[in-house]
Amino acid sequence: MDTVDKPSGAAYRNLVVATIGFALTFWAWDLIAPLAGDYGERLDLSSFQQSLLVAIPVLVGSLGRIPAGALTDRYGAKVMFPLVSALTIVPVLLLIPAKNSYGAMLAVGFLLGLGGTTFAIGIPLANSWFPPAKRGLALGVFGMGMGGVALSGYFTPRIAKHGDNLPFLVVAIALAAYAVLAVFLITDRPDRPVPTASLSTRLGEAGRLRVTWELSALYAIGFGGIVAFGVYLPTYLKTWYELDATDAGTKAAGFALVTVVFRPIGGWLSDRIHPALVTAAALGLVALLAIVQAFDPPLNPGGTIALLCMAAGLGTASGSVFALVSQVTPQPKVGSVTGIVGAMGGLGGFVPPLVMGAIYSAKGSYSIGFMLLSDLALAGCVYAYGRMRTIRPTDEGAAPGR
Repeated sequence: MDTVDKPSGAAYRNLVVATIGFALTFWAWDLIAPLAGDYGERLDLSSFQQSLLVAIPVLVGSLGRIPAGALTDRYGAKVMFPLVSALTIVPVLLLIPAKNSYGAMLAVGFLLGLGGTTFAIGIPLANSWFPPAKRGLALGVFGMGMGGVALSGYFTPRIAKHGDNLPFLVVAIALAAYAVLAVFLITDRPDRPVPTASLSTRLGEAGRLRVTWELSALYAIGFGGIVAFGVYLPTYLKTWYELDATDAGTKAAGFALVTVVFRPIGGWLSDRIHPALVTAAALGLVALLAIVQAFDPPLNPGGTIALLCMAAGLGTASGSVFALVSQVTPQPKVGSVTGIVGAMGGLGGFVPPLVMGAIYSAKGSYSIGFMLLSDLALAGCVYAYGRMRTIRPTDEGAAPGR
């Protein structure tokens, strides 16, 4: 479909606007996590209850990517991006009356998951505007929008010091302004293929591809690790290293920022090296450093170095996995496959906070959780190198996963 190697000005405009929208909706998606410790004290919650509170938006946002990706294939990002951004305002504002009730917080957290679905909207948009040789970097740049988690970790507790409701009002206003701008600034590629099959048929076709589930497993480790740390790291730092909410949020924001920086690096490397090799190397690094963190090193400098290097590995792996998605998936199915892979990545971030909270409640230690992360990362490293590097880039329209 791409006949030129140089992206147009419209391609870069759409990439920038989509990345900003991704960051804002991810900030909204992660609004609860930086304040979870304070909610835990106010509502007298256990570690598991706090974990469930921050994990519910992750679960819903992850599963929501499946229909969001397929709907983007059909209706385009020009419709989906402003629509989802505007709808996310509702649960953001509902956090204000819900904050004094655990049950109400869980219910609003369920609705807040909507903000996590924009990932599956932006990937097919960027994929359609950029030629194959540039897609790894372009998708990596779009993936930097997950820095919304860093924005949330850093700014949300600081804004909350000036008023309990102020973070929610600020994010709601930002989302409203973005939704209006997106209507005018986001455009779908004129010649993008529009599928005519039903939603269920397209999802079924994507689900029958072996490569969809192979990529899902790798992304569940890479991006799932980022999401898990993004929502649970403030709680971990506050509980284990006894940091206050602001300091824990700041350090968690630093972790998220490193993942943001290294995601396009993973995409850029994948434009030059087979993305499976990049993924294997990155996950191998994560496996090694998870073992280091399992031995509970002092936060300064050992724990900080281990966590930041883990962030670099997870960010690189996330970028390289989606570079592989763009290579082996026909353009009309990118949204559907992205929805499934993105959902599995988000689900990969849903389980670890619950496991970490349950392990700490039972054992008073996080070591077992980090050892489990090491095992998963090592398995992903071996599979990426042993199986996924045999998949060669295919022409658009060729059957992926052969």
